[in-house]
Amino acid sequence: MTICSGTDELNPVERHLLLVDDEVNILRSLERALYREGYQIQKANNALEGLELLEKHQFGVIVSDHLMPKMTGVEFLSQVKERYPDTVRIILSGYIDLNLVTDAINKGAIYKFLNKPWEDDLLRANIKEAFQHHELRSENVRLSNALQDANRALETINQELEQRVEQKSREVVFNLNTLKLSQEMLENLSTAVIGIDNDATIVLANHQARASLINEDEGMVGRHIDTLLPDATTKLASLHSSGEAQTSYGRFTLACGIAVDVECRRMGRCSIGKGAMLVIAESRA
Repeated sequence: MTICSGTDELNPVERHLLLVDDEVNILRSLERALYREGYQIQKANNALEGLELLEKHQFGVIVSDHLMPKMTGVEFLSQVKERYPDTVRIILSGYIDLNLVTDAINKGAIYKFLNKPWEDDLLRANIKEAFQHHELRSENVRLSNALQDANRALETINQELEQRVEQKSREVVFNLNTLKLSQEMLENLSTAVIGIDNDATIVLANHQARASLINEDEGMVGRHIDTLLPDATTKLASLHSSGEAQTSYGRFTLACGIAVDVECRRMGRCSIGKGAMLVIAESRA
């Protein structure tokens, strides 16, 4: 039997209460005392009926008599503890066996022992406290589960981050080795190669450029290209003025009077680099 009591605005959630007693008058008296507390109440006349109800419904609090036929209240609540450990279990009885009650409390079978006959206000206060205990414990379990979920998610994120960092580290090492190899290949080319920025300042010159175009002991990087190829800035601009071609060709005369053929490749088409690369060879014409 279910009794839907008056709504208690202080109850944040629906509270389900199971009353177990073999005396019908006791159950009726308990219902009257708890009528206005806002509980969803179900009744059982013995422990076996109580177990049957527990298989079909979830209860936050159970209040049970102790001296009942076939199964005592302590035995009943001990079984409830094993099957439904989240319920809060209360014995309400006129029979007092301190050793039995103390042992049941110590083993966690019952949360509290209340005497018959009871005081209505004290009964209501104890049951309200029992529901608060149940809800606090349920909230702690929820928060604990949420924390475990968050920790698992964080662990997954950390693992993914470590994998990404490891992958990026491998990429950086690979790119660095590629850069070193490219620099070594450029340095050892048999063709003179010079790199200039947008201001026509030399920013790179390989070994062949230093050896064939000037005294290798002299520095090339940082000099203006016009000091090596007179009027190169104007001539290069003229070479590129005809269209969108990235590569242009022209004949120049070094400051020392030697004629050279220059391939000028503008940078930035496949990279963020700016300026131009000059490939210089002595003219055969």
